Amino acid sequence: MDRDGAKQTIERVLSLRKDGDLEVELVARTSSHTRFARNEITTSGFVEDVALTVAARREGRSGAVSTNDLSSEGLKQAVTRAVELRDLMPVDPEWVETLPPQKYPTLEKYDREAERARAGDRAPGVKAALTLADRRKLTAAGFFENSVERRGIANSKGNFGFHESSDVEFSVTMRTSDGTGSGWASAYSPRFSEVDPKSLARRAADKGVESAKPREVPPGDYTVILEPDAVAALVQTLQFGALSKRAADEGRSVFSKEGGGNRIGEKVAHEAVTLRTDPMEPRVPAMPWSAPGPFGGTASGLPNRRVAWIEKGVLKTMFADRYWAGKTGVEPTPFPASLVLEGGRETLDALIAGTDRGLLVTRFWYIRTVNPQTWQLTGLTRDGLFLIEKGKITAPAVNLRFNESPVVMLQNIEGMTPAVPAGRMLVPAIKSREFTFTSKSDAV
Repeated sequence: MDRDGAKQTIERVLSLRKDGDLEVELVARTSSHTRFARNEITTSGFVEDVALTVAARREGRSGAVSTNDLSSEGLKQAVTRAVELRDLMPVDPEWVETLPPQKYPTLEKYDREAERARAGDRAPGVKAALTLADRRKLTAAGFFENSVERRGIANSKGNFGFHESSDVEFSVTMRTSDGTGSGWASAYSPRFSEVDPKSLARRAADKGVESAKPREVPPGDYTVILEPDAVAALVQTLQFGALSKRAADEGRSVFSKEGGGNRIGEKVAHEAVTLRTDPMEPRVPAMPWSAPGPFGGTASGLPNRRVAWIEKGVLKTMFADRYWAGKTGVEPTPFPASLVLEGGRETLDALIAGTDRGLLVTRFWYIRTVNPQTWQLTGLTRDGLFLIEKGKITAPAVNLRFNESPVVMLQNIEGMTPAVPAGRMLVPAIKSREFTFTSKSDAV
């Protein structure tokens, strides 16, 4: 599906409108993967699919239907059913009008090699990981996937957007034969050539060997050095409610002001902290518009743009969808995706060398919200936790459960490395004091 093909299909749907407005989203996706476990390939697959979503809207009511039947009859049935559902619905008190035509940025996120790659192209990378695991007497498991998505959106008021993107991701876990050590590494890029399974396998293998036979350390408050994947796991949660202006205005957020309102303009983090959305960043590009989703509200379809959420420690902007922006008299913002947390100039080795006693955290796992009003989270360390004493890593440590807020972590920063891709963000490794661990974990 190219731009012209998407537009033709969408226009066929819009031509079926009889009353009210129609919103249409058309997504064509192909994905190819290789999965491996216990040092051998277990599955390899290729999936191709297309999905059309039609939303019928009129006078405060809406109904939506999804289908992959793009025949004339299939489109007609989808529109008819969407209208039937719309007319059954009550009036939405948070209704917003259908978007007028928007101007979307051109974002380069497509790689032809990522689209063409199949099992044979992934095989050398997987083989390198499995060969390394055999040589070091480790058990490897992981997943290597490349996918391409072409997405078109439009509505009966004349809005239209089209975007093609590619995604490549490799992740690997390496465990010791006695089951006491585990290492993990992962990388994401829009470009196939930028994901290097061999180097990732080496990193996971080193972590696996080094984390074996861990020492017990007591729960408590520690200075932590969080590697980028651990930082990303905490910071990305801010997208899902903490940065919401509505949640803050209604007193439900860590950024709510005592007595009412929000904390925009106040210092909420260390002055070294700048957190922004940057959909133009080539290492973690976004879609040209805000996608629909449970946390995006009525921001769906808004053009993506650069937004500074926290700048030099000060809360500058909060996410406001079209409904809440209209209610509170501010400009609506796109959803806070493609997050970039600006880093510092130190190296990971320097952060470790400057730590008298602390813990080096590879990553977190199974993170859940404890208290939205403080944005306190809980979760587990995993795949490599290490004790630091007098500036050196002295032993692997038994995994711990943490109870901490990423906002507090950002307030207590003592050093940062330059930002690098982690997950689908850019973040540094961070040294932060007084990070709270509450109990031992049986995770490896």
